Amino acid sequence: MDYAVRHHVEGVNLSEAVDSHDRFDQTSYPVEKAVLTKAPEVPPPITRKHPVRLQVDMTSTVKVMNSSLDTKYEYWTFNDIVPGPFIRARVGDVLEVTFTNLDSNGLGHNIDFHAVTGPGGGAPATYAEEGQTRTAAFKLLYPGLWVYHCAAEPVPVHIANGMYGCILVEPEEGMAPADKEFYVMQSELYATPSDDNPRMLEFDYAAGLDEKPKFVVFNGRVGALTENPLKANAGDRVRVYFGNAGPDRHPHGHRSGRGCAVPGRGIHTTTVGPGAASIIELDVPVPGNYALVDHAIFRLDKGCVGFLKVVGDDERKDIYDSRQPQINCAGCKLHS
Repeated sequence: MDYAVRHHVEGVNLSEAVDSHDRFDQTSYPVEKAVLTKAPEVPPPITRKHPVRLQVDMTSTVKVMNSSLDTKYEYWTFNDIVPGPFIRARVGDVLEVTFTNLDSNGLGHNIDFHAVTGPGGGAPATYAEEGQTRTAAFKLLYPGLWVYHCAAEPVPVHIANGMYGCILVEPEEGMAPADKEFYVMQSELYATPSDDNPRMLEFDYAAGLDEKPKFVVFNGRVGALTENPLKANAGDRVRVYFGNAGPDRHPHGHRSGRGCAVPGRGIHTTTVGPGAASIIELDVPVPGNYALVDHAIFRLDKGCVGFLKVVGDDERKDIYDSRQPQINCAGCKLHS
């Protein structure tokens, strides 16, 4: 991606931002250990008003996990989870990453942080062969929600196998309050059944080249957000930190309810390209099940669906009502 595009922020001059930050002595920063969370959990909001040297420990591993209720897959992971852990930082922080490669298959890995200003988003500074540990530090110059991923060759294979995650860089003034915050990433799984065990899937490079995924999923596997839906209370402001790992498909994300974002408002469906991320907010005054889907809707049948369950005693019939009882269609995947 073009450097100026990747690190452009509305109203910020790149050279001025770099010059002003370079004058600060990074060694004087207090040290803080990052709180890392597994999707859909999010670390608590940052309340401090000063930058820190934020220490993040990352590992690469190989782990067999469920890809659906009926199948398993050997994922390549950051910190034993797919997606990788959510990292929460603040503009001006120094992100100190200690990366250890524990891949039992003997492959080299690195981390490309889209939030990092510099060559490869830090990939050359973090590259580690099996058994190696690398430590690197990066000044976080710009706010936003950013994807990170392994960028070792072949890059699409590393991403497709599960090596991706999100980092939030809060602005200096912090984030507006939200009642609930969630971490969701969409991705595709290119796989075919093993000859030895049809319930065990193997990576299918040809399917990746043809952009024909077996599954399109939220948070690493089919059913991640239907078996364990997101939960909120009626009247909550819900914030979703949404990333698209790809590696190929553009999701057209759809959230039932009133969407509100900056700068867009009242948006129900939005496109988030591969390697991109978006912060999406919903007001949910009416209790019930809200569907999260990719509105390229055939992907629903490849597993791309989740639920936000909203509970509350007030049915809010002033907003949502019907003369007859509500009925879901038989086998409904959207409103169960």
